[in-house]
Amino acid sequence: MSKILITGAGGYIGSVATYLFLQQGYEVVVIDNFATGYKQPLELLQTKFGFEKLRFYEADLTADLSPIFEEEKNITATIHYAATCSVDESMKKPGKYFRNNVLGTLNLLDGLVKNSIKNFIFSSTCAVYGEAEYVPVDEKHPTNPSNPYGESKLMAERIIQWYGKLHDIKYAILRYFNVAGASDDGLIGDSKKPSSLLTQNAVRGALGIEPFFLTCVTVDTPDKTPIRDYINVVDLNEAHLKAVEYLNQGGKSEIFNLGTGTGNSVLEIVRTVEQVTGKQMKLKNTTPRQGEYAKMIASIAKAEKLLNWKPEREIEDSIRSLSAWYKNNPQGWK
Repeated sequence: MSKILITGAGGYIGSVATYLFLQQGYEVVVIDNFATGYKQPLELLQTKFGFEKLRFYEADLTADLSPIFEEEKNITATIHYAATCSVDESMKKPGKYFRNNVLGTLNLLDGLVKNSIKNFIFSSTCAVYGEAEYVPVDEKHPTNPSNPYGESKLMAERIIQWYGKLHDIKYAILRYFNVAGASDDGLIGDSKKPSSLLTQNAVRGALGIEPFFLTCVTVDTPDKTPIRDYINVVDLNEAHLKAVEYLNQGGKSEIFNLGTGTGNSVLEIVRTVEQVTGKQMKLKNTTPRQGEYAKMIASIAKAEKLLNWKPEREIEDSIRSLSAWYKNNPQGWK
């Protein structure tokens, strides 16, 4: 099985991805500066799969990456998860987002070009679309980000597309909708403290790990809370597996939405968490997050057709896997 490079593998989505790719027999090389990620899941996976299957390097993507590429030859594809990714924080610290997400991607691409690594999977976001003009949102929807996080990802997408034209980089840009859940066995999960993800925070609240507060703005939906498309993190990463296979088999560069094609409001998610966990929560409001919008649901027809992928897990599955993860790791990784 081939060797792949994963950036940001100490983070939530990246660590679940690393677990999945190792389970599928891939050799994985990781770059992470561990500013928000953790070494612990990678050390756990090294113990489980062996050092010959997983090696990680502590490095910032804006730094000189040539020593890593000199050490690790024959990388066949790169999956770029590493990013700063809080909508609310990006409204307060825009410079941080443009430096990390744009310059980091640019420097990584230069390293790939120098080392003739052609296949590139990019972790992007539905935030590039901004307020939905229609739903479900397909890949042809206008891009008009309403926050610096979405803008930084869109800028990175455009750089990737130019490198595709000028340096023959073959890419799959994957625009995530809202991510939820842990690995199916509850071994690898989310450790963001605080998390910006609703389902994670609601499960933590239901389990009594920390207080749960509603941070959403009042919007024009039936229950006045935002509607989002919540995709299970394992389903999401299985799409990355499919994208690697797609590019390895000669598929042309494309942009794909990753979601479920359905939506739930904030209150619907909270009530489902209560139902699955058997715990009731007293809902309290706190300062609303900036840069949010009313409704965002994905059209996933393109990914279904070209990647031969579709999500297999329901929101209840995400809540159950999160519950298993948090019961064993109430404070996440150390």
